[in-house]
Amino acid sequence: MSSAIRKRMSALTEEIRDHQFRYYVLDKPIISDGEFDALLAELIKLESEHPEFKADESPTTLVGGGFSTHFTQHDHIEKMMSLDNVFGIEELDAWLDRVAKSISGNSWLCEVKVDGLAINLLYEKGRLVRALTRGNGVTGEDVTLNIRTISSIPDQLMGSGFPDILEVRGEVFFPIDAFNSFNEALEEDGKPRFANPRNAAAGSLRQKDPRITASRPLSMVVHGIGAAEGVNFSEQSAAYDLLASWGLPISTRFRVVKSREEVVEFINFYEEHRHDVEHEIDGAVVKVNEINLQDELGFTSRAPKWAIAFKYPPEEVTTKLLDIKVSVGRTGRVTPFAFMEPVAVAGSTVTNATLHNAQEVVRKGILIGDTVLIRKAGDVIPEVLGPVIERRSGHEQVWVMPTTCPECGSALRAMSDGDVDIRCPNTQSCPAQLKERLFYIGSRAALDIDVLGHEAAVALLTDRLVIDEGDLFGLTEDALLASPFFCKKDGTLGANAAKFLSALESAKSRPLWRMIVALSIRHVGPTSAQALAKSFGSLDAIAAASVEELAAIEGVGSIIAESISEWFESDWHKAIIEKWRRAGVALTEQVSENLTPQTLAGLTIVVTGSLQDFTRDGVSEIIALHGGKASSSVSKKTHYVVVGDAAGSKADKAAELGVPILDEAGFKRLIAGDLRE
Repeated sequence: MSSAIRKRMSALTEEIRDHQFRYYVLDKPIISDGEFDALLAELIKLESEHPEFKADESPTTLVGGGFSTHFTQHDHIEKMMSLDNVFGIEELDAWLDRVAKSISGNSWLCEVKVDGLAINLLYEKGRLVRALTRGNGVTGEDVTLNIRTISSIPDQLMGSGFPDILEVRGEVFFPIDAFNSFNEALEEDGKPRFANPRNAAAGSLRQKDPRITASRPLSMVVHGIGAAEGVNFSEQSAAYDLLASWGLPISTRFRVVKSREEVVEFINFYEEHRHDVEHEIDGAVVKVNEINLQDELGFTSRAPKWAIAFKYPPEEVTTKLLDIKVSVGRTGRVTPFAFMEPVAVAGSTVTNATLHNAQEVVRKGILIGDTVLIRKAGDVIPEVLGPVIERRSGHEQVWVMPTTCPECGSALRAMSDGDVDIRCPNTQSCPAQLKERLFYIGSRAALDIDVLGHEAAVALLTDRLVIDEGDLFGLTEDALLASPFFCKKDGTLGANAAKFLSALESAKSRPLWRMIVALSIRHVGPTSAQALAKSFGSLDAIAAASVEELAAIEGVGSIIAESISEWFESDWHKAIIEKWRRAGVALTEQVSENLTPQTLAGLTIVVTGSLQDFTRDGVSEIIALHGGKASSSVSKKTHYVVVGDAAGSKADKAAELGVPILDEAGFKRLIAGDLRE
């Protein structure tokens, strides 16, 4: 028995060290964070039960990987600790109970756990002299030149009163919006995509040439202090206030609370709003706020006893790739997707994940039968990051992109030179494209038609109630009687039929820009549709405009203009417009007799975070309805930034530029005209 335990502990130690090397040095992990945490937890348990078998350099006593790269290494003045983890409320309660046995009367500082690269900044008399990665907790890699390219990190502290020696700990991260844009640019250039923002941050910070690091929008959040000579802090929160006054980037996403209930409330809030934050988070951190009580509790060999990380469910897991299939979208794009063994990730069970395009499958080297690493963040479609090559058996098979549409049999082809996407050219009658276009018309992004989901779209086509989307608004009660989907068992119309017809009638008077979006013109989204509606006023005017006239509209440009012009040249597209016109669909910009007060005229407004009384789509409509312009980025030209719950970095950018910030109540007053001069 003891021999088996010794072997298991030895195997775990070796496996964990290998994964640490892949994670910290190569930036190419082959297992998910959740799987790694499970291995480490097993080793910790075995070591506690059998300390005689514990290795001298066990990964449970080392922080990070402790591996050497090409960067110069230096020791930290004070050891950089890691954090112990809990994965559920029961484990959190057990930790809180252990703390309560040693101290009492304390408050808790709760903060989000940034999923980035741990960094230690050393300031001497207020000037940054060295920046080190965590390394093994004792020794880190010198990345000072690269850190100095990050604009949010001051080279010289502001104000006065800072100590002669100050070590500041935090996380360098790649903002999510910037990461997505960066990956899209890499894909367009035919270069490998980064698996996630954490890898992008690590890869960017470990560039030999600081100019490359400087070209990437890295940022940092400070969450701790190491050595500090000549300054004392009474509370962690007070330390944050002081660090912020010196110009260091402190997160605003922390809260000091007194009760366990408030701790749990904080954890639950950010789990729900996990994807409303500007950077990735993988949990929440709970700390004893009082520094003297932190000192009283002390440390283990690798972690403080006064802090714990509550880890959220992992968003990266491995599973078996059973097959690669393709789907056909509303504009004819044929997208390969992975069909996998069911796996739980980010709170749901998934069997399908996107592979983007055929070139991406080849570039990533994915084979049918591979064990693959997948990622799912919130409501985002799961994505296959790549294969775990070490788990191959030799029976895997190369996938070949089909040459004909799986739905209509048309020969697939690229629609233009340099187009990485393969498309089905049968846009008029391909069943898959028709179904997806009908579904899209009913979605909130377009005309928001109740009942018109995937099932209804399939029923309308299968039962021949519509030939294409042009027939949609001509549907009647008599027509719906021919479809079992809209009927009861006795053959009479069901409640969904009346609801559907009522929703169709209401949709006829939607704003012009929504009608434009509903046409599924390639490249035309809400922003360009709103610009077109405002500039031309009618669908007929847009159809009659030249490419040059269309491209001249702000928010359109040449690519979108050419796509619009090409769409309106099609006879069957013109037929759709005529059918909608005969059915009474409004194809002009509607002007109400009681004109909405243009209280936001001339204003550019950015909204960040979740608002109580407005949806994401709805708030843009409200701004446009009152004459304003909704923007997605903050600049000196922005007039107001409206901040809701879980607001992102746009609020910080507004403060930096001096742009006025409004809460939801202030936004409502602005709409009402109470804040304008």
